[in-house]
Amino acid sequence: MAGEDWRCEVELDDDAHGFSLGERLRSLDLDDEARRRLGRHVTVTRDGSRLFLYTNTREEADEAVRVVEELAAGDRLTAEIRITRWHPAEEEWKDASLPLPRTEGEREAERDQLEARERREVEAGGGYEWHVHVRAPDGAAAEELERRLREQQLPVQRRWRYLTVGALTEEDANELAARLSEEMPGGTVGVEPTDLPSPLFVLARSWL
Repeated sequence: MAGEDWRCEVELDDDAHGFSLGERLRSLDLDDEARRRLGRHVTVTRDGSRLFLYTNTREEADEAVRVVEELAAGDRLTAEIRITRWHPAEEEWKDASLPLPRTEGEREAERDQLEARERREVEAGGGYEWHVHVRAPDGAAAEELERRLREQQLPVQRRWRYLTVGALTEEDANELAARLSEEMPGGTVGVEPTDLPSPLFVLARSWL
């Protein structure tokens, strides 16, 4: 189906040979028949002994499996191969036998699974994907907001009248930002992903 993302995942038993096979696939250093069958629109990446061939359709993924199986056999390599499909709501590659969600309820269930997975990652020592930054009108208002947020068991840090609250998803961050904007007239609220510069640097750059 158009608009979907598929991939052929290959786990080789030899990292060194995985390098040579991966380079052959990425450069299409193959015989004419294999190159034709693999096509020009397959993207190949490598991570040690693992290879990933990304395609747009299930048929292309199936053909990629057959090409890799033949190449691995020709190089006398043992490989575990499977096909996975990207599930946008859950943001995860899942076995091709699992269908994409078709109803809003099914999509909501996958979003819940994503949030639960991200929460486990945070509890295991990972970071939050999003942050809500708040500039309170004064230090007293910031201190009071910090107290309320901690009572709600939200991850908040405060420096004078500036607060930063962690959020698992963009949706969570936007919902929290909208609520805090209503609760704190005269304050300033913003949302930013974690991969931007540190919150304190962002706050200083934006507001000081």
